[in-house]
Amino acid sequence: MSRRLRNFPAAAYLLFLAAAAASAAAYAGRTPQAVEIKVTDFGLRPDSRANAVPAVIKALQACRRLENPVLVFPEGRYDFWPVPDLQKEYFESNTTDNNPKRLAVFIDAFSRLTVDGDGSALVFHDRIQPFTVDRSSDVVIRDLSIDWDIPLGAEAVVEAADEEYLDLRLDVRQFPYLIENGKLIFAGEGWKSAWWGTMEFDGRTLRVVPGTGDAGCLGRDWRAYRAEELEQGLIRLHRRFDRRPQPGNILILRHGERDHAGLFLSDSRNVTVENVDLHHCAGLGLLAQFCENVTLRDYNVVPSPARRVLSGHDDGAHFSNCRGLVRIEKCRFHGLMDDPINVHGTSARIVARPAPDRLIARFMHDQSTGMRWGRAGDRVGFIENDSMRTLGEGVCADWKARDRDTFEIRFQAPVPAGIEPGDALENLTWAPAVEIRDCRFDSNRARGVLISTPGRVVIEYNRFESSGSAILIAGDANQWYESGAVRDVVIRHNDFAPPCLTSMYQFCEGIISVFPEIPKPDPAYPFHRSIRIEDNTFYPFDYPVLYAKSVAGLTFSRNRLVRSRAFQPFHARHAGLTFEFCQGVRVEDNVMEGDVLGRTIALAGTPGSELTVGPNQAWTR
Repeated sequence: MSRRLRNFPAAAYLLFLAAAAASAAAYAGRTPQAVEIKVTDFGLRPDSRANAVPAVIKALQACRRLENPVLVFPEGRYDFWPVPDLQKEYFESNTTDNNPKRLAVFIDAFSRLTVDGDGSALVFHDRIQPFTVDRSSDVVIRDLSIDWDIPLGAEAVVEAADEEYLDLRLDVRQFPYLIENGKLIFAGEGWKSAWWGTMEFDGRTLRVVPGTGDAGCLGRDWRAYRAEELEQGLIRLHRRFDRRPQPGNILILRHGERDHAGLFLSDSRNVTVENVDLHHCAGLGLLAQFCENVTLRDYNVVPSPARRVLSGHDDGAHFSNCRGLVRIEKCRFHGLMDDPINVHGTSARIVARPAPDRLIARFMHDQSTGMRWGRAGDRVGFIENDSMRTLGEGVCADWKARDRDTFEIRFQAPVPAGIEPGDALENLTWAPAVEIRDCRFDSNRARGVLISTPGRVVIEYNRFESSGSAILIAGDANQWYESGAVRDVVIRHNDFAPPCLTSMYQFCEGIISVFPEIPKPDPAYPFHRSIRIEDNTFYPFDYPVLYAKSVAGLTFSRNRLVRSRAFQPFHARHAGLTFEFCQGVRVEDNVMEGDVLGRTIALAGTPGSELTVGPNQAWTR
């Protein structure tokens, strides 16, 4: 080595060698070999508790000069705090608009990059977005865990539950708190949050306690309590609660806002997240919007070893207005405060028609505003609001935002007659195919998988222990404005375990619930099409197994139903299968074992001629 090279800083010398190798590969016409850049080459040391953000910024700058970089975190713990220089305005779907977002690892405009955690623990502080991937392609994030030093939610063990009070034990290191004006307040680095919601988990099974769910495990008006500290970490809540949780059970004390995703993917393509454990975050676990081809493999949103139940703040994986293929394999979800997987588009309401080829539309949900909703060439569906019937399609010629809440779209041809303010738009181009297989959905606050997309959907070889419905197929332009009528769904070879549908949440009308929000269903124009539920095993303890509304072409066949007595029936529906405003329904070759309760098929708005029940079936009408 020359004297000049010996005097190079280590990071510069590595870049010199990497650039030389890349140049040689390019000259030879080959894809360059992967070149490692270590964050430790920029002054950062694992387990030092130093802020990793400045070193990561420099390491990513070094990676940008290479054709096939691998950013490595040598095994250890790395801590991240917000820095003023790394903030950016993002309008994130289903997320509170607290801008600018504070970023930690910012991957912007990369054409190829691998982030290799080497088994490292990435620990975050304050409110911050761990990973942001923007305008990039061929990105891999692997072999790491994400957690918070002070979580943005808390768990407490019920020590006593008297008629007049409730005693809760808190780990004060993980969940520091204050008592202000008789109320329990949680405080961390740069934030203070009031306790606003509660979930109860069984201390033995670590599942949501049956019959609680969103009904509230403390009953009505529980916020009227008065808090008293008996000793450090032991809080007494004085109140005659309508419902008392069991001693030994775990309460999740929800606080804070969903304002940053754990991993935010925006306007990117070919992104893979694998062997990543997400133990906590400040909002949606992984949020992908306007992305193409996203793969999650061995991505687990689960409690950290330091906690028994609490994991993600909200959804585990959320896909809004994506396209291509969303592939989710060998993943696990437990202890979330919302749904493990949600795939949908975003509807917008038409508010004006200033010209024959122009419409002005408004984002209707306050957590889905400000996005770049359309692009030239996008196919757009026109939806009649009451029946949710698509009245036609147009092609976007130009899209521009008027303000955060409204946008104007010009079409290549005049908008069809009859489309008027009050109707809705959906972007049909940004609608992915979805494959979910070999995953485990343990007990979480709400449902298991939510699907609203016209792309082909395959859900197979999964195990569901969802507190609410295991699978919800929804779609609406009236409340959540999450669009996407399904056109080809296969649900097969799954196990729906007894804990499914043990608590009520929104739209939970069966273990599988097909529940689009349609104010006035039109039997002649079903909203969803082609849903096949085949070769699954259900363990129902209650009556409703399948509820379906406004579907054309629905098959429930070769399924095995095994009566469970693990829980007490409670649901208001007393039919096993319910079909409302459906066409072309087939029920055949199913097997029942034990005294299965739901042996009745209920029809509403569905002519009997539209139902075919195969021979030797136990169903009655």
